[in-house]
Amino acid sequence: MRKLLIFGCDGQVGSALVSLLAPRDDVQVTALDIGEVDLTDDAATAAAVLDNAPDWVINTSAHTAVDRAESEIELAHQLNAVAPAVIAQACAQCGAAMVHYSTDYVFDGDAGRPYVESDTPNPRSVYGRTKLDGEQAVAAALERHVILRTAWVYSPGGKNFVNTMLNLAADRDELRVVKDQFGSPTLAEDLARVTLDIVDQVESGGVASPWGITHATGSGVTNWAEFAAAILETAGVDGVRVTPIPGSEYPTPAPRPAYSVLSNDRLHDLFGLALPPWRDSLARCLAQR
Repeated sequence: MRKLLIFGCDGQVGSALVSLLAPRDDVQVTALDIGEVDLTDDAATAAAVLDNAPDWVINTSAHTAVDRAESEIELAHQLNAVAPAVIAQACAQCGAAMVHYSTDYVFDGDAGRPYVESDTPNPRSVYGRTKLDGEQAVAAALERHVILRTAWVYSPGGKNFVNTMLNLAADRDELRVVKDQFGSPTLAEDLARVTLDIVDQVESGGVASPWGITHATGSGVTNWAEFAAAILETAGVDGVRVTPIPGSEYPTPAPRPAYSVLSNDRLHDLFGLALPPWRDSLARCLAQR
């Protein structure tokens, strides 16, 4: 029986992984969150891997508060770079493979076309820089790694853009939302499903060289204002208008990439996988909410 260890099981992707794995009897799952392991404690983090001796570690933990990271630099670096490095080093010791998640924010957003895995990163925020540091640390410590870069993750529960828009719409008749930042919304359940498909393919020997970085986002491109309008329409919210505004009218501590769309060609070509169109996934998410 395959043994999986999940870090961050209470987060959006982590909880989706746990739900998808629950019916399976071919996998033994150990799911840990901050209550079980403190990722600021390197010794405890390494011990969590070594004591469980898993076949795979899936690390969904991260400091994802993009603006707060600008003032919590040390904590963001610890959670996004140091902890993944410690996990990867422990995986190398016990012979485990690792899935680690990264972000579109490793790019500056100036390319004006979908980024491929070989494009040179140029993060502009603390969040993006620390996530890039984590990518590089995992790759340096462990050959058998899959780094999935994703973007704009949301789910039926938790803190995310979808729930923020719906909560604001309950009290307002207008939402002013940025129109000049483009990306691909990604449902956590879709990302979790693709993750497990990749693990299964690697375990079955179906992929010759799976290791390295692969982009995995919802299919299609939108901007925040269009996404917000789609959320309200799909949820059946009436009487609330979305007013598109330039990003200059909504300054944030952390700069956002203007166009951080990721190409999913490698995901399709290497693994034969694709995430659904973002509008379809949004409808499924809201039906579960």
